[in-house]
Amino acid sequence: MLKAELRKKYTQKRKALSTDEAFQLSQKIFENFIRYFRPEESEKVHVFIPIPARKEIDTRIFIQYFLAQNIRVYVPKIVGDKLINIEIFEDTVFEPNNWGISEPVSNVDSGEKYFHYVITPLLYCDQKGNRVGYGKGFYDGLFQNISEETKKIGVNYFDPDEYVDDVWENDVPLDYLVTPTEVLSFLSGLE
Repeated sequence: MLKAELRKKYTQKRKALSTDEAFQLSQKIFENFIRYFRPEESEKVHVFIPIPARKEIDTRIFIQYFLAQNIRVYVPKIVGDKLINIEIFEDTVFEPNNWGISEPVSNVDSGEKYFHYVITPLLYCDQKGNRVGYGKGFYDGLFQNISEETKKIGVNYFDPDEYVDDVWENDVPLDYLVTPTEVLSFLSGLE
């Protein structure tokens, strides 16, 4: 299917989830992530902050856990037309941006290029790790500017069951997908 069709289909599927269903599925995704990757103290994790109105995976569960375990947490912030990475702490002050995304007040880019994990938002991911996001390309740009050793991990309520037909040259595939039922690797034995 084309990205536009997949974007529409999976936006509708996500909207059909109740708030409770979305939270329970987010909890299962979190548990699968922790069980599979076992992040450790001082590791660096880049994780998006969810947009509740879009019923995105509730990554606040992840963030609370990481901060409690002394795992370093970085979140994205859009400044102008650029995505920057801001390290956050327990006392970081947030405010909603124009899209309703809660972001740190600070505009100071950490400059960090090496993360152990980047937990990536998406609407859909196919069986090859091809991601369908909101179409702005911010994460493809991020992936091109960080260490190749970083694990690029998508999180989604839904298992992949159809291919993305219009993959572009600048699209960067994910390394893993975490769903409520499993963790899929797209690395072809290179782990």
